[in-house]
Amino acid sequence: MLYELFVPLSDGGDVFNLFRYITFRAGGAFFTALMFAFIFGKPIIDRLRAMQGKGQPIREDGPQSHLIEKKGTPTMGGVLILAALMISTVLWGRMDNGFVLLVLFVTLSFGAIGFADDYAKVKKYCHAGVSGKVRLGIGFVIAGIAAYWATWLQPEALQNQLAMPVLKDALIPLGVIFIPFAMFVIVGSANAVNLTDGLDGLAIMPVMIAGGSLGVIAYVAGRTDFTEYLQLHYIPGTGEIAVFCAALIGAGLGFLWYNAPPAMVFMGDTGSLSLGGALGAIAVATKHEIIWAVIGGLFVLEAVSVIVQVASFKLTGKRVFRMAPIHHHFEQKGWREPTVVIRFWIIAVILALIGLASLKLR
Repeated sequence: MLYELFVPLSDGGDVFNLFRYITFRAGGAFFTALMFAFIFGKPIIDRLRAMQGKGQPIREDGPQSHLIEKKGTPTMGGVLILAALMISTVLWGRMDNGFVLLVLFVTLSFGAIGFADDYAKVKKYCHAGVSGKVRLGIGFVIAGIAAYWATWLQPEALQNQLAMPVLKDALIPLGVIFIPFAMFVIVGSANAVNLTDGLDGLAIMPVMIAGGSLGVIAYVAGRTDFTEYLQLHYIPGTGEIAVFCAALIGAGLGFLWYNAPPAMVFMGDTGSLSLGGALGAIAVATKHEIIWAVIGGLFVLEAVSVIVQVASFKLTGKRVFRMAPIHHHFEQKGWREPTVVIRFWIIAVILALIGLASLKLR
């Protein structure tokens, strides 16, 4: 919005010219989202608490300490994140950029799925929200639209191709398989972040770390000078996604102010599904699906721990972990919640640095 408003007024040597630069607008998006969360966070949380009464239902088969420590905490805090994120992106981003519109579409669509699920749980005060099959089905439809959209926006030489990290100019032609693959990346990402959101502050910091990393990748992939130097695939227009990622970090930090232990609010599926879906969509848009598995390795670990646990119990009747997802396993081993959270944050930082380092390895 501000780009369309001020850039036409610029003669190239005034303050309005700043709005041409993605880095400037990314900084503006970050601070706008952060201040929105700080200003409106408390009123939104108070409103959620008044509407929900008993707050989010706490699973009886989870850690017993949660039944006491987290009882009565309102959920659907993802509304705060989404409001800050959307307003900042629309204000500072270019709304004529297809990649920005694509990521916003995925974010809002998965946010709507999560909102419906959270609302159903709170209304009935039980864990039987929207059916898992229904959520997955709608999610795959959204992901399918996003996958086709991303492919259409990308250069013809890159369409339906899987870019390989480290190897220079290496592309694997997936053909018609690429769309289902991209759908799996987006839906898997959304649900992996959802599984990670089980402790105060556990999911939002890795989401910000991953968002910042993917923002750097999107910015680099959208500039010919950087892609030539780093020998990456150039995708015109992806640089604008950096504005969205900056807004995500600002909104996430503002939310963390209220979500830090002990949490005043949980993000719920409204936040976790939308943010996870957005990160997956960015990975598909920038042709960095494999690197996303590294940067988001913590989310992959959480999802795999659940898959392994369920498969092992059904096949052998035995559990691999004391409790899944894996963050609950460490709680059951005696780790205090802040210990689990901070150590998982450290892992997220390490994985993000490894993923970013791969950009230089060719």
